[in-house]
Amino acid sequence: SSGSHFFCFYRCIQMLLVMCNPLQVLGVDGVNFSVHVENQTQVRDTMSRRHHRVYQLYSRTSGKHVQVLGRRISARGEDGDKYEAQLVVEADTFGSQVRIRGKETNFYLCMNRRGKLVGKKASNRSADCVFVEKVLENNYTALMSARYTDWYVGFTKRGRPRRGPNTLPNQQDVHFMKRFPPGEQPNLTTPFRFTTVSKRGKRVRATGPR
Repeated sequence: SSGSHFFCFYRCIQMLLVMCNPLQVLGVDGVNFSVHVENQTQVRDTMSRRHHRVYQLYSRTSGKHVQVLGRRISARGEDGDKYEAQLVVEADTFGSQVRIRGKETNFYLCMNRRGKLVGKKASNRSADCVFVEKVLENNYTALMSARYTDWYVGFTKRGRPRRGPNTLPNQQDVHFMKRFPPGEQPNLTTPFRFTTVSKRGKRVRATGPR
């Protein structure tokens, strides 16, 4: 019928416009790419295996390392202290959201609704224990609560926790530096070894740098 022919003609013209000017689609549909990225980074990744990292968080203000001592949180851990300073960081989203727990205590670093830093048992899957890692312009790392926007993990010069509402990203109190535990730094002096495959025998042969 003439109606179906007109519809097909209209769809062809529409597809041609999309191919010629893809930006027009964004304007018509009102797609906001930044919002799309933000939404995707908040999606929990239940399919992939969680990525775990072990490191220390050096506090810029206290000069010590973050500790998750059961329910008590502080930034007075000594460098290399296995019980006090080593943390396990779990990344289980598509973005930069992480959960942090003490390697030995197995308690998670969390921020409650009053902005207080507390430790919670590993069995607790509360959203209070999820933080967003932010790399600042000065190369320090800040940890913002994923649940309470603009509330950051912070400590005083004495290593005492600051409440979330009293923190700002430009304060030194919320600046941290990731450090490998002593003896666990990657060996960057080992030369990279290439492998080549023989076309005839399909044998793998390791070759050193020339």
